[in-house]
Amino acid sequence: MIRKDKIVEGSGNVFEDLGFPDAEEHQTKAKLVSQIARIIEREGLTQSEVASRLGIDQPKISAMLKGRFRGFSVYRLMHFLAVLGHDVQIVTKDRSKRPMKVEHIAVQ
Repeated sequence: MIRKDKIVEGSGNVFEDLGFPDAEEHQTKAKLVSQIARIIEREGLTQSEVASRLGIDQPKISAMLKGRFRGFSVYRLMHFLAVLGHDVQIVTKDRSKRPMKVEHIAVQ
């Protein structure tokens, strides 16, 4: 039996490719949560320690790290990064050249 799978190039935003409403916001949140996860791992923090620093409970940290971050705003996630001792830079591009979207989020 010969398989004829169709290969489709993604847009670079999995949420857009899957048809999620507010795909750009979801992508931005995913990038921020990814940075939070890297900080937690790099600093060897427990979820309980992070929860205490951020003023939320540990199950919310667990859910966030498992990709369930709809209940968190982009602003709140940026605030979490600041509390963890990191700056967030958001770089945008001119709308006249292409549709507005967050191109890059740098966490320092």
